[in-house]
Amino acid sequence: MRRIALFLLTNIAVLFLLSIVCHLFGVDQWAAARGYGGMQGLLVYAAIFGMGGAFISLAMSKWTAKMATGARVIGQPQNEAERWLVETVRRHAQNAGIGMPEVAIYDAPEMNAFATGMTRNSSLVAVSTGLLQQMDREQVAAVLGHEIGHVANGDMVTLTLIQGVVNTLVIVAARIVGRLVDSWLSGGRDRDGGGIGYFASVMVLQLVFGLFASMIVMAFSRWREFRADAAGARLAGRSAMISALQRLQVQHGESTLPQTIAAFGISGHLATGFKRLFMSHPPLEERIAALRNAPANT
Repeated sequence: MRRIALFLLTNIAVLFLLSIVCHLFGVDQWAAARGYGGMQGLLVYAAIFGMGGAFISLAMSKWTAKMATGARVIGQPQNEAERWLVETVRRHAQNAGIGMPEVAIYDAPEMNAFATGMTRNSSLVAVSTGLLQQMDREQVAAVLGHEIGHVANGDMVTLTLIQGVVNTLVIVAARIVGRLVDSWLSGGRDRDGGGIGYFASVMVLQLVFGLFASMIVMAFSRWREFRADAAGARLAGRSAMISALQRLQVQHGESTLPQTIAAFGISGHLATGFKRLFMSHPPLEERIAALRNAPANT
């Protein structure tokens, strides 16, 4: 509960900071105006909250992930298992051409792991105690290769860019449609700042457009999992990567990772029907099939 409260306070602080920036530079009043100047202001306002919020979250991602999971970074390995873990990550990082990530362990019963960080050379790779206890080393090495693949592919930055762009579009589209609704309700009268119709429409439309935006982000998230699996196969061997994914099928859908970093885990929640559009990970059977059907030299 303390970690959740800390995370919520952090997000509130980020939004508060962005609001102050917009107010000090007059962007909020600029965005509320009508006409061409107002449209320019709206775009700047949306970009600050959409792109700015996404990249601030990315910049804080390692810190928030550690706080949310209670992950312990391995500074000096305390035993042979920790030494093996650090050396395996180091070997994968060298082969992938990236800087050495921080390596951490967090206490969780399920088999899971995640990677996060703002750049390829300043990242964090963390594994759960459940993964270390329930997988053999060949399988763990494959999972670590998968996570290093995410870092090497720049998935965290790309996902943040996509999230920032769709956030910006949602903010702009909701306010443009909101102005049209407000104008219709007011009989075409020009009201700077908008009336109740504007604010009600914006709130509803941001939810609706936000759902469609989430579908776009999750579609990319699922695609990047296939790429990370391929990277894990290159770094640790295809049979090891397939074996690790098969082992994950035992507990597929179980995760104690906070929602904010769940998309960076090795596997995600199960879903059926329409909910599949909001899955961050493809079904494990599809990932296994993709590895088996991949050309031998990939």
